[in-house]
This record gives sequence, C-alpha cells and structure tokens, in this order.
Amino acid sequence: MVHGKLEVLLVCAKGLEDTDFLNDMDPYVILTCRTQEQKSSVAKGAGSEPEWNETFIFTVSDDVPELNVKIMDSDALSADDFVGEANIPLEAVFLEGSLPPAVHRVVKEEKYCGEIKIALTFTPAEETRHHHHSHEEESYNSWN
Repeated sequence: MVHGKLEVLLVCAKGLEDTDFLNDMDPYVILTCRTQEQKSSVAKGAGSEPEWNETFIFTVSDDVPELNVKIMDSDALSADDFVGEANIPLEAVFLEGSLPPAVHRVVKEEKYCGEIKIALTFTPAEETRHHHHSHEEESYNSWN
C-alpha cells in the first residue's frame, strides 16, 4: 500500500497535432489520479508547443497504477477538443522517490500525436508528517 503525496510537475508538451485550424490551439491539461482530477491553466495561443511549468499535488492513499494526463484544446465557441493523452505508470516514482522530467508519448486513438514532459516526486506519508512536525517546533522556538 502506498500513502503519501504525489507531486506532478507539468513542464511542457510538443509536437501536438493542432486541432484548431483558424488560430493556434489553447492547450490545457487534465490530470487524473484515480478519482482526483486537476486542471492546468490554459496556454493561450501556444499551439502545438505549450509550456506550463505548473506543479500539482495529489494525495495517494492506495495503489494507484498510473497518472492519466489528457491534453485538451480550450475552445471558446464549441466544446473543448480532445488532443491526446498519456498514461504515466507510477510504480517507478513510488520506488525511487523522484523522477526527473521525462518525455511521455501522447496518443489519440492509439496514434502517436506528440509528447509531454513531466517530472514526478513522491513523498511517503510518515515522512511528511515528521517534517511538518519538526518545522512547527522550529517556528515555536524562534518566537521564544
């Protein structure tokens, strides 16, 4: 069983298929970890090479096999278009603790349609509590 927090650093994507013919895509990402879902900001007009550099924190409390990353194109006039998705296995980060930014294939209906760069960090729960605790003690001491 895995308990702790998973930190996802969404760096950038490239080579995305531009679904918007009139102007550049406004891509954003929906990250799903089991039942938790988080959205990145919209990279306005970034087209096929958006950069986000945003961090998302998920609470992991059971065996989560993978992180699902969906790239969407925000569309003002119609429903947002689905650009592609990547499923990132989490087993390695649970074992290693952190994975440097790595490139994952983005696919749509089994077809390769770009790549997304993501770094992962996992902090087990016991450790988090411990750190938090000592930090509080420090701040109390500094008040004395």
